Amino acid sequence: MGGLSVGEAAAKVGLSVHTLRWYEQEGLLSPVGRDSAGRRRYSEADLDWLVLLTRLRGTGMPVRDMRRYAELSRQGDETVGARLELFEQHRERVLGRIADLYRDLEAIEYKIKIYREAEAGQEREAVIAR
Repeated sequence: MGGLSVGEAAAKVGLSVHTLRWYEQEGLLSPVGRDSAGRRRYSEADLDWLVLLTRLRGTGMPVRDMRRYAELSRQGDETVGARLELFEQHRERVLGRIADLYRDLEAIEYKIKIYREAEAGQEREAVIAR
Protein backbone atom coordinates (compact mmCIF):
# COMPACT_ATOMS: atom_id res chain seq x y z
CA MET A 1 0.00 0.00 0.00
CA GLY A 2 1.31 3.48 -0.89
CA GLY A 3 0.64 6.68 0.94
CA LEU A 4 2.46 8.66 3.57
CA SER A 5 3.43 7.76 7.10
CA VAL A 6 1.97 9.73 10.00
CA GLY A 7 5.11 11.86 10.22
CA GLU A 8 5.18 12.53 6.48
CA ALA A 9 1.48 13.37 6.39
CA ALA A 10 1.75 15.69 9.38
CA ALA A 11 4.69 17.53 7.82
CA LYS A 12 2.97 17.81 4.45
CA VAL A 13 -0.11 19.53 5.90
CA GLY A 14 1.74 21.54 8.54
CA LEU A 15 0.57 19.71 11.65
CA SER A 16 2.46 18.04 14.42
CA VAL A 17 2.14 14.25 14.66
CA HIS A 18 0.40 14.80 18.00
CA THR A 19 -2.21 17.11 16.43
CA LEU A 20 -2.80 14.77 13.51
CA ARG A 21 -3.42 11.89 15.91
CA TRP A 22 -5.67 14.15 18.01
CA TYR A 23 -7.76 14.87 14.89
CA GLU A 24 -8.16 11.12 14.46
CA GLN A 25 -9.08 10.58 18.12
CA GLU A 26 -11.69 13.34 17.89
CA GLY A 27 -13.37 11.56 14.98
CA LEU A 28 -12.49 14.32 12.54
CA LEU A 29 -10.69 11.98 10.18
CA SER A 30 -12.10 8.79 8.73
CA PRO A 31 -10.15 5.65 9.55
CA VAL A 32 -6.84 5.76 7.70
CA GLY A 33 -5.61 2.85 5.63
CA ARG A 34 -2.81 0.70 6.98
CA ASP A 35 0.06 -1.17 5.41
CA SER A 36 0.79 -4.89 5.92
CA ALA A 37 2.64 -4.08 9.16
CA GLY A 38 -0.39 -2.18 10.51
CA ARG A 39 1.15 1.27 10.16
CA ARG A 40 -1.07 4.15 9.05
CA ARG A 41 -0.68 5.24 5.44
CA TYR A 42 -2.32 8.55 4.50
CA SER A 43 -3.73 8.97 0.99
CA GLU A 44 -4.05 12.19 -1.02
CA ALA A 45 -7.74 12.26 -0.05
CA ASP A 46 -6.74 12.05 3.63
CA LEU A 47 -4.31 14.93 3.11
CA ASP A 48 -6.95 17.03 1.33
CA TRP A 49 -9.32 16.41 4.25
CA LEU A 50 -6.62 17.39 6.76
CA VAL A 51 -5.93 20.61 4.85
CA LEU A 52 -9.63 21.45 5.02
CA LEU A 53 -9.70 20.72 8.75
CA THR A 54 -6.71 22.97 9.36
CA ARG A 55 -8.37 25.77 7.38
CA LEU A 56 -11.60 25.38 9.33
CA ARG A 57 -9.69 25.38 12.60
CA GLY A 58 -7.68 28.38 11.43
CA THR A 59 -10.89 30.30 10.85
CA GLY A 60 -12.06 29.50 14.35
CA MET A 61 -14.58 26.76 13.64
CA PRO A 62 -15.32 25.03 16.94
CA VAL A 63 -14.25 21.40 17.16
CA ARG A 64 -17.87 20.36 17.77
CA ASP A 65 -18.83 21.90 14.39
CA MET A 66 -15.86 20.26 12.70
CA ARG A 67 -16.92 16.93 14.21
CA ARG A 68 -20.50 17.53 13.04
CA TYR A 69 -19.25 18.31 9.54
CA ALA A 70 -17.16 15.13 9.48
CA GLU A 71 -20.17 13.07 10.61
CA LEU A 72 -22.43 14.66 8.00
CA SER A 73 -19.86 14.10 5.26
CA ARG A 74 -19.63 10.41 6.11
CA GLN A 75 -23.41 10.10 5.84
CA GLY A 76 -23.36 11.04 2.17
CA ASP A 77 -25.24 13.27 -0.22
CA GLU A 78 -28.46 13.38 1.79
CA THR A 79 -26.68 15.72 4.24
CA VAL A 80 -25.62 18.36 1.69
CA GLY A 81 -28.23 20.81 2.99
CA ALA A 82 -27.06 20.44 6.58
CA ARG A 83 -23.43 20.87 5.53
CA LEU A 84 -24.34 23.98 3.55
CA GLU A 85 -26.10 25.44 6.58
CA LEU A 86 -23.12 24.65 8.79
CA PHE A 87 -20.77 26.45 6.39
CA GLU A 88 -23.10 29.43 5.94
CA GLN A 89 -23.27 29.90 9.71
CA HIS A 90 -19.51 29.62 9.99
CA ARG A 91 -19.05 32.12 7.16
CA GLU A 92 -21.09 34.64 9.15
CA ARG A 93 -18.84 34.14 12.18
CA VAL A 94 -15.73 34.53 10.02
CA LEU A 95 -17.09 37.69 8.39
CA GLY A 96 -17.79 39.06 11.87
CA ARG A 97 -14.21 38.32 12.91
CA ILE A 98 -12.91 39.99 9.76
CA ALA A 99 -15.01 43.08 10.50
CA ASP A 100 -13.61 43.13 14.05
CA LEU A 101 -10.08 42.84 12.68
CA TYR A 102 -10.66 45.74 10.27
CA ARG A 103 -11.95 47.84 13.16
CA ASP A 104 -8.87 46.94 15.19
CA LEU A 105 -6.63 47.67 12.21
CA GLU A 106 -8.20 51.13 11.88
CA ALA A 107 -7.22 51.86 15.48
CA ILE A 108 -3.66 50.75 14.77
CA GLU A 109 -3.52 52.81 11.56
CA TYR A 110 -4.76 55.85 13.51
CA LYS A 111 -2.01 55.45 16.10
CA ILE A 112 0.62 55.06 13.36
CA LYS A 113 -0.64 58.28 11.76
CA ILE A 114 -0.48 60.14 15.08
CA TYR A 115 3.04 58.90 15.83
CA ARG A 116 4.29 59.71 12.31
CA GLU A 117 2.88 63.22 12.64
CA ALA A 118 4.49 63.59 16.06
CA GLU A 119 7.80 62.30 14.74
CA ALA A 120 7.63 64.65 11.73
CA GLY A 121 6.87 67.56 14.09
CA GLN A 122 9.91 66.75 16.20
CA GLU A 123 12.08 66.63 13.08
CA ARG A 124 10.76 70.07 11.99
CA GLU A 125 11.47 71.47 15.44
CA ALA A 126 15.04 70.12 15.30
CA VAL A 127 15.63 71.74 11.87
CA ILE A 128 14.21 75.10 13.08
CA ALA A 129 16.39 74.98 16.22
CA ARG A 130 19.62 74.67 14.18
